Formats: sequence, C-alpha cells, structure tokens
Amino acid sequence: MNNMKKVRSMIEIKKGRYIFGTAKVGQRGQIVIPKEAREMFDIKPGDLVLIVGDEEKGLAIVKADVMKKLALEILAGLKGEKADE
Repeated sequence: MNNMKKVRSMIEIKKGRYIFGTAKVGQRGQIVIPKEAREMFDIKPGDLVLIVGDEEKGLAIVKADVMKKLALEILAGLKGEKADE
C-alpha cells in the first residue's frame, strides 16, 4: 500500500481567492466539492448550496444560508431598516 501523502491542489491565486483543483461530473450529474473548499467554507453533509450561473462567466456555488442573509439585508435596505435574523 502506498503511504505517500496525497498532494492537494489548492492554490491561492490572490489573497482570499483560490483554485481548489478539478472535479469530475458523474453519470448522475454529481460532483465532489474538494475537502479544502468544504473545510474553508464550512460545508457539511446535508448543507444546502445554491448554484447560480451566467452563460458567459460560468457557475458559482454558494451556501444557501449565506444567500439568505444577503437577501434579508437587501430587503431590509429597501425599507430603510436594519436586517434581523
């Protein structure tokens, strides 16, 4: 059995901006989010993620609770209020 440590492919391309490597899309359209990305963004089994896309720029994956907070802030701002949770 090979006891060599697996080399991780996470690369910081700019402060706070990373490339986490690649993921292969399975037959059912599933991908595995790399461990380093899951740890950095606190993504755990059962968490909801929002997939958004732009035909020219590509896809983005965002934790749903982050987008909920942003939506509440936007709605509160429209009313001139402070966002509550």
